[in-house]
Amino acid sequence: MACRTGCPTKDHENWGECLRAANLRVAYSGIGGNDATTQKKWDNELAEYKKAREQGIQPAGTKLAQVRRAVEISNKTGVAYQAG
Repeated sequence: MACRTGCPTKDHENWGECLRAANLRVAYSGIGGNDATTQKKWDNELAEYKKAREQGIQPAGTKLAQVRRAVEISNKTGVAYQAG
């Protein structure tokens, strides 16, 4: 018997089959110690930057604070902000 310790049926032919039957998932492990939360934050920042660019706004950078500042200035002035 080659099942893993937590197997409820203990009827698999080998350890790999047992693992596949358990439908286990490997947690996100990014390069440089990043995790899924860091990745989601980065993806969100880039999505906000993309939305701003689609409106003709050119933020000073891709960080969320820079993008929001550019959008805020654009909304107040009525003209798409263009970082110099």
